[in-house]
Amino acid sequence: MIHFGLHVSRAMFARVAFAACSRSAQCCTYVRSCSRTVFTLGPSRGAVLRSLSSDVFENLALEDWLHNNLDLSEEGHALLLWQNAPVVVMGRHQNPWKECNVGLLREKGIRLARRRSGGGTVYHDLGNLNITFFTSRKRYDRARNLQLVCSALKAVSPRLDVCATDRFDLLLNGDFKVSGTAAKLGRTSAYHHCTLLSNTDRRALSAVLKSPYQGISSNATRSVPSPVMNLTDQDPALSCELLITAIAQQYAHQYCLEPSIALLDPTDENTLPGIRSTTQEMLSWEWVFGKTPKFDVSVSLKVADAIVTLCMNVKNGIIDTCSLELPATWPYWEAGAELQSLLTGSRFCAGDAKLLSSSLLRSCPQTDGVQDRWRDLCEQVASLM
Repeated sequence: MIHFGLHVSRAMFARVAFAACSRSAQCCTYVRSCSRTVFTLGPSRGAVLRSLSSDVFENLALEDWLHNNLDLSEEGHALLLWQNAPVVVMGRHQNPWKECNVGLLREKGIRLARRRSGGGTVYHDLGNLNITFFTSRKRYDRARNLQLVCSALKAVSPRLDVCATDRFDLLLNGDFKVSGTAAKLGRTSAYHHCTLLSNTDRRALSAVLKSPYQGISSNATRSVPSPVMNLTDQDPALSCELLITAIAQQYAHQYCLEPSIALLDPTDENTLPGIRSTTQEMLSWEWVFGKTPKFDVSVSLKVADAIVTLCMNVKNGIIDTCSLELPATWPYWEAGAELQSLLTGSRFCAGDAKLLSSSLLRSCPQTDGVQDRWRDLCEQVASLM
């Protein structure tokens, strides 16, 4: 374990590397009962933790596991620092097709995840730092947490103009968002987590968080777009590693903890019993897409010189009802009822729609461009998903 002093220079921050207490986080102890494993935080009642993973589903599972198993009674508290490979993460009650470009994510191989917490959709990559504050519900305080982050930033970059807003975002120079906030409040425990943009790919962020989908009607929570900036645009020294060190130091100083970081492996079932099943749940289609609040789709599709109207009602990610209106002069018109039937009861998923329509296309006449028209229509339907 390497300790850090309470007053160190920027150069020292950049050089310090924190060793793990161990892969099982010896700053915590745990006891097993018949119902669950409870991590206790030791005499100091606090801990600074860092995930060894950059997999979003493993990290979300770790966050959920700690929320459910940390002993946060008697003023217990913990800080978790974590980073993800490129991913779009939406809030618990959001519609992915309203929040991001799902097709572009598939094309670029960028993952899509749904959090347990509310709030808006964000883009993560290794140029972004995620920070989670765990407390009892009684001691939950977002303003205090963000002030801690601001203090840590100013400790290493005194001229940095960064402050918290009434919406619990962090703004740089009064205009540019560098951090967004979300939270989960349990019966007795809570967590508040936020992003911190060090050197994220802003071009990718802008591209994937722009929805191209039209005709969707939903009561799902909507994100509030904001101009963003990286901290390194203002001070090139503010790398994620420097931020981790600064925030860990500030947290330890504020809560009188031993200045060390414990590393956690979110795939370690022995230390974190049951976490694998949580990870599998977090990456499942049923969670990522199936938890989307119900929504309707109503669009007019231009196919050659004709307009086709498609209406769908989607519940739990499944197409509950489907209505397809074809012009009277549409070739092989009777196949419209078959396409409606195929889509009804299927997942609102481009891959499923393409697979289902392939059988219909095989039965289409290949003369007079009939099959081409149906293929164009089926491709447009799939592109809505």
